[in-house]
Amino acid sequence: MTGRRRIRSILLPRLLHRPVRARVLATGALVACASLAAGCGVVPGTTGGSGDDGPLTVMTWAPQDTETTNKPGMPAFAEAYARWINSQGGINGRRLTVLTCNDKNDTVAAARCARRAVQENAVAVVGSYSQHADSFMPTLEGAGIPYIGGYGITTNEFTSPLSYPVNGGQPVLLAGLGRTLADTCGPVTLIRPDTIVGDQLPPLLDSGLAAGGHAHSGDQRAAEDATSYESQARQALERATADTAERGCVVPALGDRTGTFMDSFRRARADYPEVHTATVLGSVDQSTIDASGGASGPYEGSYVTGWYPAASDARWNPMKKVIKEEAFGDNRIDAADAGVQTTWIAYTVFKQVVESLGDGEVSADTVSGALDGGLKVTTGGLTPTLRWDFQDDLAAVGFPRLVNANVTLQAVENGRLVAARKGFTDVTKTLRDADLG
Repeated sequence: MTGRRRIRSILLPRLLHRPVRARVLATGALVACASLAAGCGVVPGTTGGSGDDGPLTVMTWAPQDTETTNKPGMPAFAEAYARWINSQGGINGRRLTVLTCNDKNDTVAAARCARRAVQENAVAVVGSYSQHADSFMPTLEGAGIPYIGGYGITTNEFTSPLSYPVNGGQPVLLAGLGRTLADTCGPVTLIRPDTIVGDQLPPLLDSGLAAGGHAHSGDQRAAEDATSYESQARQALERATADTAERGCVVPALGDRTGTFMDSFRRARADYPEVHTATVLGSVDQSTIDASGGASGPYEGSYVTGWYPAASDARWNPMKKVIKEEAFGDNRIDAADAGVQTTWIAYTVFKQVVESLGDGEVSADTVSGALDGGLKVTTGGLTPTLRWDFQDDLAAVGFPRLVNANVTLQAVENGRLVAARKGFTDVTKTLRDADLG
């Protein structure tokens, strides 16, 4: 790697020209698609933004069947949601057509998913995961297609005028975790992917540590697709136990590979003094804890920051009802998975947007127009009321689209992921005071 990528805000004048530019480019893309017909793979009868009673077309994408991060539950849940909402009569009487795409954790595949969304006249991309926003976002922006409820894994999701994130992504998880660990830890070591996305994690964790008067973490890079992390685990333990007066903390943030790291960590930790462990939701969930041994596993006692209430919270019951009725037995869908939860919230947003348009046209432009026009969206208490405004507090530090800076704190107790603190903690001030240059 060549060093940390600077996190920056986009230029606001760009926003003034988006609607006109988007319509022109979208029209050009559709004309080109019409000339290629079968090559574009357009679904007959899927009109998307026709303004009639035809189906509403959206797309959900995520990586599947890769050697690194996989989120198959997100597109699987999106399909289940479409079956459920259509069994209820659709949205405002219009059927929902969900297209899915495998981004393969690859820049080329991610760009291909975005081009297909344009070709299929999707009115939005909803509840998706990709680390390759540099590849797909320009295509969506050119066609004016809103990106609702991305996973919050890239900076672009918090800067693009067509991104409408429902959580605070990695920024709030790391900042919130850092603030918690500042009160309980000696030396802190972060183990993170040796990628561009990974380069953004240390200053975020450090912002929370600094807010609590703690020294910065030790930044330890690791290969994203390694099959063993024995040497990295020992390095992390050496750093975390350097100060014998205070128990140190080891923070793995390796996504799907966090479990692999913890396997190596469990074997190595017997040779070192006791340390705390902590991580973020998305790097660990209940299924990960169960697979690693539950109460006797390496996560016992760990702090975990998340975006939403614990999976056992009654506010998730409507989502669980959809899973039970439309995806019972589909082992790709886990109600405790943060990706599935984000997809549910993203479709909740999309449904309210369409309902707000009444009998009017539903197109990419009208959907983004409603969101830009100050629409307030409620999510049954799973998030604060959401409203996207470029004048929000975090625009000054490079996150103009970050409108939900709330985190929850959970802990692993007796092998179960439970709430460690009631309610949400707002880390807006922590991020606002952070050095993210």
